[in-house]
Amino acid sequence: MKKIRKIAALLLTLAAGSALLMTGCDGTSSTTTVAIVQPMSHTSLDQIRDTIISELEAAGRDDIKVVTENANNDTTALSTIMQNLRSEGVDIVVPIATTTAQSAKAAFEGENTPIIFSAVSDPTAAGLTGPDCENITGVSNNIPSDEIVKLISNFQPGYKKIGFLYTSSETNSVSTINAAKAYCDENNIAYAEASISSLSELPTAVQTLLSEGVDALYTGNDNSIASAMPTYTDAAYSSGVPIYCGADSMVADGGFATIGVNYVQLGKQTADLILQVADGASPADLPYQTLSEYAKFVNLQAADTLGLELTNDMLDGYEILVEADGTSHFGE
Repeated sequence: MKKIRKIAALLLTLAAGSALLMTGCDGTSSTTTVAIVQPMSHTSLDQIRDTIISELEAAGRDDIKVVTENANNDTTALSTIMQNLRSEGVDIVVPIATTTAQSAKAAFEGENTPIIFSAVSDPTAAGLTGPDCENITGVSNNIPSDEIVKLISNFQPGYKKIGFLYTSSETNSVSTINAAKAYCDENNIAYAEASISSLSELPTAVQTLLSEGVDALYTGNDNSIASAMPTYTDAAYSSGVPIYCGADSMVADGGFATIGVNYVQLGKQTADLILQVADGASPADLPYQTLSEYAKFVNLQAADTLGLELTNDMLDGYEILVEADGTSHFGE
């Protein structure tokens, strides 16, 4: 009988050891589930997602499981996705873009689930900082407004007026344009602005700005407009007005030039924060980051379409993202 008891005790010990291998020190599963959520598909957002995934894979972390969700530009679906993730008990939520981050905050209110946002232009204006956001950190894709004006001045030194175009419901886009307008006001630079509430308004908004005599158009980190670059460029380029953008992906999709977001760098910095939190760091101890590098790209095919003559001095420091013949180097 004593021998049977010893065997039983040994089996219990082995079972307990096996359970410890399957759980962390806090009794939770040793697998960390990271949910990456994007509001829609377009080149920029997809590139962030893919870079995060590739960086986590490169880290060789078999203990991290990644799931992806896409709301396909449906705000109701976005809210449902977040509620489902909360019910499923995911360990880390990675919302891409401002509206997604705000939805994550609302859905996980009262929870300690870490939220690591990516591509939020103004985290403070978006309500993602402060005492009620100790579980939130991430990487901002803010672009200095003076760099926007320098970008336009580099290629069009004789410009007279800038046209700012943005989606009124996107906090990130509104924030970027407001900063650019403030800079223009301080430096006596003329501008006009137009906003849209849906993509169906895009061609009309472009025509409105063109009718006000703008020499250049600028759109920052605007997810809706980024998803409709062919419509945007068709409307603007037919009148010979260049489109300057806040992201390299928007240039790859037809925009003329950018000094803005390097989405690969953004994805890498986001992945680094995910790894830190997965290893036990608290978001409260990790202040949100800004980009460590900005992208400088030009589209020579767009330049040809616009009839712009670019000198070597103008192109100095810029990478050619699209050749005159349409060959794209995006993602290389």
